[in-house]
Amino acid sequence: MPASDRQFMIFGIRIMGEFAGLIAVPVILFVLGGRWLDQRWGTGPWMMVGGFVLAFLVSAVMVWRRAKEIGREYQDLVNNGKNSNSQNPKS
Repeated sequence: MPASDRQFMIFGIRIMGEFAGLIAVPVILFVLGGRWLDQRWGTGPWMMVGGFVLAFLVSAVMVWRRAKEIGREYQDLVNNGKNSNSQNPKS
């Protein structure tokens, strides 16, 4: 596998890991927090559902922000690949 392909593969795997964490961590924390509040206050599933909705919103904002940053990182990666190819043309 060429070095540039390997860089893109690592970049993609890193993105998957980051997005998984950005989605899973808030869901787990807010849902468990909502469940704990439901048990404490006897409110049925409503705090847990509210926690899930809140986790969705928090995750969506975090993923949106990170996606914009990743777009810039991707462009830098592509531009660096073009620069190195133009400096070292293959014969």
